[in-house]
Amino acid sequence: MQPFTAEVIRIIQSIPEGKVMTYGQVAAMAGSPRAARQVVRVLHSMSEKHALPWHRVVNKFGEIAIVEDEHRLIQEMKLQDEGVEIGLDRRIDLSKYQA
Repeated sequence: MQPFTAEVIRIIQSIPEGKVMTYGQVAAMAGSPRAARQVVRVLHSMSEKHALPWHRVVNKFGEIAIVEDEHRLIQEMKLQDEGVEIGLDRRIDLSKYQA
């Protein structure tokens, strides 16, 4: 496993319940601020294997990036179960919930 990938996994595992991080924030903390798409790749390919709290990662606007309705709804429900409020505009207030 590449060091960047291992660090992304560690960072995502450390996101506390009720908080979110952006893809870019995770990438920057892992040492590669322009690698947000690589964070998406790690989430897609390794969430199950490493029991990642994938639902706690959102885009830079505080939006759920998943397009497919069923999985977007699952992410919304997981976040709401942790106390994260999602606005009518389907955005999360990053000033309140960002780790």
